[in-house]
Amino acid sequence: MPLTLDSLRRYAVARSLFAAPTLTKALTRFGFVQADPIRAPARAQDLTLRHRVTGYRAGDLEARYSKLALEEDFFINYGFLPRELAGLMHPRTPKATWPKSRWTQAHAVLEFVRERGVVHPREVDEAFAHGRSMNWFGGTSRASTQLLDGMHYRGLVRTASRAGGIRQYAVRDSHHPVTDVDAALDRLADIVVNLYAPLPANSLSMVVRRIRYGAPQWTGHMNALLARTKARLSSATLDGQRWFWPEGEDPLHRRHVATDDDDTLRLLAPFDPIVWDRRRFELLWGWPYRFEAYTPAPKRLRGYYALPMLWRGQMIGWANATVTEGRLHVEPGFVTGKPPRGAAFKSAWNDEIERLAVFLKLS
Repeated sequence: MPLTLDSLRRYAVARSLFAAPTLTKALTRFGFVQADPIRAPARAQDLTLRHRVTGYRAGDLEARYSKLALEEDFFINYGFLPRELAGLMHPRTPKATWPKSRWTQAHAVLEFVRERGVVHPREVDEAFAHGRSMNWFGGTSRASTQLLDGMHYRGLVRTASRAGGIRQYAVRDSHHPVTDVDAALDRLADIVVNLYAPLPANSLSMVVRRIRYGAPQWTGHMNALLARTKARLSSATLDGQRWFWPEGEDPLHRRHVATDDDDTLRLLAPFDPIVWDRRRFELLWGWPYRFEAYTPAPKRLRGYYALPMLWRGQMIGWANATVTEGRLHVEPGFVTGKPPRGAAFKSAWNDEIERLAVFLKLS
């Protein structure tokens, strides 16, 4: 069979929608899960994991984080990844150089965190500032939170846990410098390819180059990394567009065809790996999906936090979900302007709303 956009579409869905019996196995298979603080109706990382982890409930990742070998860290964006992989990006050398005075502040806070073990940013505010008045950082209490963010990025502290969604920090173990930079970067590139394949050439270039956000000290290595990544991936040209995917995988495997017969309707997070690459989304499904939470309300086309709707291998629309007074409300929208006809879609829709309510721990 010849390679077509339909076969790439099926392959994209089939390789990402795996079933994992545990959270650990899902995180290992993903390698990275993007995080987002917006809850509409839950955080993006939870909305992503619920489709892969058996029995997953909103907040499970946050609740179990301290017992898992994970790090909250910057990669191609902010999220969760195995501690071993996070360690490949440290010690970081950020582009923004801190002056000596800033380092003095950071070392003082670091000693405070070391003495306490785990600290909430509020404790740092109270120790080094006084409410919202001017403090010795030269700003208000918010300055200490900004300092902790900078210390986190530099690898001085790590997220130990969260309290009400707010990061609590502990001192991070010292980092052993990477001895083989190319090997470390190749492993990081494999993560992004594994997450988002199959990738059109422009998207592959974009995601690989974004590794510089997590490892700014190696920004100068990105061109060589991209060249090595392309050389070891499988690829094909379709309608003038070059596509890439992991070597050894077969986009034309007959098992992928089953995605078009899957009657399970899924409302996906805006940052779910299936929909994250907007360029790929439009190539595979023929319409532009955009994240509009930061778009002024009058200019939104599909809503504040529209969740793409996957059914029978197609993105047939989107939905906005909210929880008011303990009740789940879901407003759908459809690319054609109306829902598919028949009992099969109605049943699939009702089942997904019920699953979403259970995931959100609603009655």
